[in-house]
Amino acid sequence: MGINAPAGRLDDGAAMGMALAEAEMAEAHNDVPVGAVTLIDGRVIAARHNERELKGDPTAHAELLVLADTAAALGRWRLTDVTLVVTLEPCPMCAGGLVAARVGRVVFGAADPKAGACGSLYNLCADPRLNHEVAVTAGVRADQASALLTGFFGRRRD
Repeated sequence: MGINAPAGRLDDGAAMGMALAEAEMAEAHNDVPVGAVTLIDGRVIAARHNERELKGDPTAHAELLVLADTAAALGRWRLTDVTLVVTLEPCPMCAGGLVAARVGRVVFGAADPKAGACGSLYNLCADPRLNHEVAVTAGVRADQASALLTGFFGRRRD
């Protein structure tokens, strides 16, 4: 978790820029380029990227890794004051993690029509039957996030 956070408070676009830079690091170990950053009041707490291939762990999604780092840094599991910024819409596993951690807000870039669980395919973050709802902001720097993923999968097909 090498955070190279700029000084000051980040808005959603700047935080997504950090998440995009983090996502690019995933390609070094052949992982799908997804990056995530957590913030409290615009200040970075943690940043991670996918590590499924690196660790051989199907749960090593950027969102779950950054949630664990954030909880460790804060010394608590309830993350109601945390915003998680991620380049790709969270899947059901990760959206479940957001709910379980009581995250206050999630911001994502590219929608995921095949596995997105924050509005595209499912919406676990806004299901009143669950014990917590997470505010969702979608589409922040979506074109850049989509281009990163499209490029990665295009190179894999070649």
